[in-house]
Amino acid sequence: MDVHPLVRLGVREVLSTDFEVQEAAGREEGLDLVRDIGDFDVAILDMGWRPNGDGPSISGTETIRAMRRAAPVLGIVAHGDRPARHLASAALGAGATAYVSRTAGPEQLRKATIAAAAQERFIDDDVPPKGSRSLITRRQREILQLLADGESTAVAARRLGLSEETVKTHMKNALARLEAKNRSHAVAIGLRESLIV
Repeated sequence: MDVHPLVRLGVREVLSTDFEVQEAAGREEGLDLVRDIGDFDVAILDMGWRPNGDGPSISGTETIRAMRRAAPVLGIVAHGDRPARHLASAALGAGATAYVSRTAGPEQLRKATIAAAAQERFIDDDVPPKGSRSLITRRQREILQLLADGESTAVAARRLGLSEETVKTHMKNALARLEAKNRSHAVAIGLRESLIV
């Protein structure tokens, strides 16, 4: 399930020798196929945020949960934008069987799909190990820790000997690196990935 025809074509090309491939142009359409037809071994789901016309789109994790409810034995491969531990953890936590990034090669996608069909967990080889501290810088981690401890931007700036603007810039960069929606989300990702305590 992907809104991009070229991505769907690539997935079909990689998997068509081993699997019969059905396509869906979006999450809602794919979820409807799983609910209505229900005779699928594996679903490959685009995890990135994609607009859905004029209305809001169901998120990737919500779609995984809905598919898991509709078809408990369905293998689900989450196809994420990049090989990030927190993205893989979110997908697997929602009920995906495997996680592979868009930057992975065809062989990784094939392995992920075969593993999902066998109900075996698979994570893209390029996803850093749990607790990897390469996602954010040391300074970003220090600021995130202070925020997790309930401190304000002003207090974080004072404790670290930085200006409030510098702290805000570090947080903006950390949000981007973690693909977090806001500070609370960044703290949750930091805790989940053992970047902070």
